[in-house]
Amino acid sequence: MMITPVHRFRDIERKPEYLQPEKCVPPPSRVSLGTMWFIRDGCGIACAVVTWMLVFYADFVVLLVMLVPSRDYVYSVINGTLFNTLAFLALASHFRAMLTDPGAVPKGNATKEFIESLQLKPGQVVYKCPKCCSIKPDRAHHCSVCKRCIRKMDHHCPWVNNCVGENNQKYFVLFTMYIALISLHALIMVGFHFLYCFEEDWTKCSSFSPPTTVILLILLCFEALLFLIFTSVMFGTQVHSICTDETGIEQLKKEERRWAKKTKWMNMKAVFGHPFSIAWLSPFATPDQGKADPYQYVV
Repeated sequence: MMITPVHRFRDIERKPEYLQPEKCVPPPSRVSLGTMWFIRDGCGIACAVVTWMLVFYADFVVLLVMLVPSRDYVYSVINGTLFNTLAFLALASHFRAMLTDPGAVPKGNATKEFIESLQLKPGQVVYKCPKCCSIKPDRAHHCSVCKRCIRKMDHHCPWVNNCVGENNQKYFVLFTMYIALISLHALIMVGFHFLYCFEEDWTKCSSFSPPTTVILLILLCFEALLFLIFTSVMFGTQVHSICTDETGIEQLKKEERRWAKKTKWMNMKAVFGHPFSIAWLSPFATPDQGKADPYQYVV
């Protein structure tokens, strides 16, 4: 069998001397583990700020350009309430996805004491990450931005300034879904507003001048179309990844499946919680994932 570079790297990890537990700093105490999770990455922070600004811009155009000047009070109230509710849920989902620990493996746990506690038998193998000095559980991968090994890491998303992993995948999926919904809603309202302005006097269909109104609507239309396509694709790939129980990295690397195969419904409940309820759609509900599977350090 041909040995790929990946196989050679993992063969090195199989050697006991490679672990070098004496070079690992013990992991932080339990007290320090309670601090808020936040990645200090300049690019990620900038992308997160831009995301919020784009949502606020869309809300500004929807309210002040299209709905407030409208003569149909019921139309304005219904669409304004719906759009702002979806926008609030999108930003709340973004907030949770950004500030939730995605499933980071304790840094520096490749100590002599921890390795001895695993009670390894002859022939059993553990893997150590040379970058964060951690004993990696099965299906964990190292993120160069977070500088940690993440359990069931799907990918690192700069738009949420965080990895998408075991603990925050639900919030990321909700974020993409709500952004896609408000983008679609905004596109529909822009279309109706253009028709209304063509039929009526442009000076009466907006609080702004006609040229300003056209520019604001075109920018919103471009933004909504772009994010509708992007987030719809992301939402679809995430749902597919959940149903197949295979992360984006595992698909990209075509890793051999070493975990038990479950039904699509069980995989969905593992991410969104047990049992099925309206809480699946809430970014404020922490998934009750039932009895978690023990982390497999030994193979």
